[in-house]
Amino acid sequence: MSRDYAPLQQLLHQSDADEEDDNVKQLDEFSSLYLAMQDCIVNSNRDWKACQKEVQALRECTQNKRANKDT
Repeated sequence: MSRDYAPLQQLLHQSDADEEDDNVKQLDEFSSLYLAMQDCIVNSNRDWKACQKEVQALRECTQNKRANKDT
């Protein structure tokens, strides 16, 4: 489910990531997912339950990177 979501969010937020501050840029491939999660949090009036799809997509991405780094 979130694997289909990640490319969509990357397209939607890539320009935002290019314009964000250095902290977000340092997130590299996570920046688009982070921005999507941040947007959801803002748009849902900080309702984390409404943003579980975005949270899970970011979590999976970071876990995959760690798993690939350990191999």
